[in-house]
Amino acid sequence: MTRLRTTGTAACAVLLAVAALTGCNRESNGAGGGKVGIDMPRTDTDFWNSYQQYLEKGIDKGTVSALPLSNSQNDIGKLVANVQAFTDQGAKAVIMAPQDTGAISSTLEQLEEKKIPVISVDTRPDSGKIYMVVRADNRAYGTKACEYLGEKLGGKGRIAELQGDLSSINGRDRSQAFASCMKKKYPGIKVHELPTDWKGDVASAKLQSLLAQHKDVNGIYMQAGGAFLQPTLALLEQKRLLKPAGSAKHITIISNDGIPEELDAIRSGKIDATLSQPADLYAQWALNYAKAALDGKTFKPGPTDHDSKIVKIENGLEDQLPAPLVTKENVDDKKLWANQLEKK
Repeated sequence: MTRLRTTGTAACAVLLAVAALTGCNRESNGAGGGKVGIDMPRTDTDFWNSYQQYLEKGIDKGTVSALPLSNSQNDIGKLVANVQAFTDQGAKAVIMAPQDTGAISSTLEQLEEKKIPVISVDTRPDSGKIYMVVRADNRAYGTKACEYLGEKLGGKGRIAELQGDLSSINGRDRSQAFASCMKKKYPGIKVHELPTDWKGDVASAKLQSLLAQHKDVNGIYMQAGGAFLQPTLALLEQKRLLKPAGSAKHITIISNDGIPEELDAIRSGKIDATLSQPADLYAQWALNYAKAALDGKTFKPGPTDHDSKIVKIENGLEDQLPAPLVTKENVDDKKLWANQLEKK
């Protein structure tokens, strides 16, 4: 679970090993199979900006030949329009990350009719055919966050849960798993569920209201550090509640994403832990699966040799990538993608 990166050289071998395939040419720029349309779901968080950087590096290396990246800005209408533009420009495969996983089904049906394979990153569409979902196990996010907080708080306390958008499979998976774990293992902890639509300002406003009502909040679960970290820390500092880890009245905080800012916050004791969502592997395997789709290759459920597992889902396959827990003990691990980014 801690070995996050698979080298570009090994990527071809993995594709061969997983599905007993032939003909994977690492030197190919992917142009032989056609252009790939890639939509960014948003570029207003550090996580998605990092994902885009990794995508661009992979494209520059020639993994696939891509059309100019589009950005749907967390708007399903823009995503639909961007996908239409891709098909108008002759895209033969599409990589997307639909944030509203229920509203994209008709677009997926249209792409299926045109025989255009789709790779969905980070989110799993509720319906509509998918060639491959590249995603971490988001239920594990919620469960690991619950267990971490439950153990740190000794099974007692009051937690603010900054939820994502519940129309998103990720928001639902994290929230449902967190709630189930808390109810089963830590009934002595009161959880306040705060839906945010993945918006930092909404999270901050709701957390401020909760803190005004309950002075005894001693735990916070942030479902997206890229969106929630800075506004949460700013609010706690303003309220003089940002106490270093290990000190009296410290609020135990666990996050999801694993961006550099979260790792720095762990190092400084402002937060306690995060679950590292592998931006590098999301980009790497999205591009590799797009190339495989263009080459007409297929996959089967089972373990891979890049520390993941391909599972069958109702509308296709999902490659569940590892997302390790990061604490002060392993925050400097060079295998973590956030420790591999070039310093600006």
